[in-house]
Amino acid sequence: MRVLAALSGGVDSAVAAARAVDAGHDVVGVHMALSRSRAQLRTGSRGCCSIEDAGDARRAADVLGIPYYVWDLSERFEDTVVADFLAEYEAGRTPNPCVRCNEHIKFDALLDKALALGFDAVCTGHYARASAGADGAPVLRRAAERAKDQSYVLAVMGPGRLARAMFPLGDVESKDDVRAEAAARGLGVSAKPDSYDICFVADGDTRGFLRDRLGSRPGEVVDADGTVLGRHDGAYGFTVGQRKGLQLGRPAADGRPRYVLAIEPVSNRVVVGGAQDLAVGAIDASAAVWFGPAPREWTACTVQVRAHGAAVPARARATGDGGMEIRVDGGLQGVAAGQSAVLYGGPEGDRVLGQATVDRTHRPAGARA
Repeated sequence: MRVLAALSGGVDSAVAAARAVDAGHDVVGVHMALSRSRAQLRTGSRGCCSIEDAGDARRAADVLGIPYYVWDLSERFEDTVVADFLAEYEAGRTPNPCVRCNEHIKFDALLDKALALGFDAVCTGHYARASAGADGAPVLRRAAERAKDQSYVLAVMGPGRLARAMFPLGDVESKDDVRAEAAARGLGVSAKPDSYDICFVADGDTRGFLRDRLGSRPGEVVDADGTVLGRHDGAYGFTVGQRKGLQLGRPAADGRPRYVLAIEPVSNRVVVGGAQDLAVGAIDASAAVWFGPAPREWTACTVQVRAHGAAVPARARATGDGGMEIRVDGGLQGVAAGQSAVLYGGPEGDRVLGQATVDRTHRPAGARA
């Protein structure tokens, strides 16, 4: 097959491309330029897609003996991933930009361009397993290395695009094995630190990034009764479940910590309360993607709502408007609108069943009002 290998400049994508070459594929490497100010997108181990990364990607391609190109996708990235990030926070929601990057960039813009140029598949360094089921339909499963599993952020791609994706690292047992393999292959990125946080917020200051883009918007921090407890510079700087950085003027009457319960963008208020008020019993989600027929009856599964969160027992079904209903059987707290809800099931419990974006949550039945 003709395979386009996405080379980020890190060790994972380099080893994934090497494995694609070993498998006998005709491999071409490409680095995605996602910002016109690329020198600013890495600070130590934070961020990615810098000029440094492009150079590392080129050197990896040279070692592998494959052609290498840089594709400028910065305008598409700004208009989709960054714009969505800003709009969602402004609306009081909490987006996952990695999910949107996979949706709009890696498995939309990049894949579409690859197919138009005659490539059969896109290869990436994601930790996940892609295969064909007994009926030939594409199956997405968790990686063997559960601590690095990225199936959560890949679920949005759906079965059609999954059929054109390759994840050669899905079966590796540990990241240490990947680094050792890179070193053995003579890849200079073998010891390069992983990138963390949001790639376009390289210093890790998400609130500062939002303030720079959206401006200062002072408002009130209140409790569930509307009593003013403090003030903020912008409701967009908070997320449901947040405990730190609330800057409240006085402690709670019971002495227990307070958490963000809701963000009200219209009134520009942040509502806080106790941990018991964060419990979630049900989730309504939209824009559902299913890996198989959409279930109209309640289906047993587990649901994960954060990239590195635990999956908890649940039941789910499709709704007539293209959405998803999820009933949680305990153990879930502080879910924000805008987060991605991913369902898992199958004999081993590691198969992605579907994905949707959280619109609203409901407290467990019988919970104190």
